[in-house]
Amino acid sequence: MLLNHEYYMQIALTEAKEAFEKDEIPIGALIVANDRIIAKTHNLTESLNDVTAHAEMQAITAAAHAIGGKYLKNCTMYLTVEPCQMCAGALYWSQISKIVIGAQDNKRGFTTMGGKLHPKTEIIYGVLEKECSALMLTFFQNKR
Repeated sequence: MLLNHEYYMQIALTEAKEAFEKDEIPIGALIVANDRIIAKTHNLTESLNDVTAHAEMQAITAAAHAIGGKYLKNCTMYLTVEPCQMCAGALYWSQISKIVIGAQDNKRGFTTMGGKLHPKTEIIYGVLEKECSALMLTFFQNKR
């Protein structure tokens, strides 16, 4: 089996679909280290009644526990939608090596809001972008 960006993003998308089913904003995240998934989650803000329970925040915490340290060097996060400014800040402090993003968020994404990531963090955009965008569009269309 070929473990590539599309493979891991598909797993993140499965997490996003699980969030969708729970009436959470459908964002999924996973963190990979040495070709092994060490964290896999989705938004839980409604379930936990916690505005900080974004998929990214949940994944950072789980990954830190999995590796036994707060820095996520040599780790890659797969994220169905661009992180917000809060999550970008947490990712900055985690010093994660790479972030692979499905869809950009032109309203609340960290790039629109002026947020920054660690200078050594590599960012890759557009992996399964259509699928990630479609899930978000469907969710918000159902809310209207």
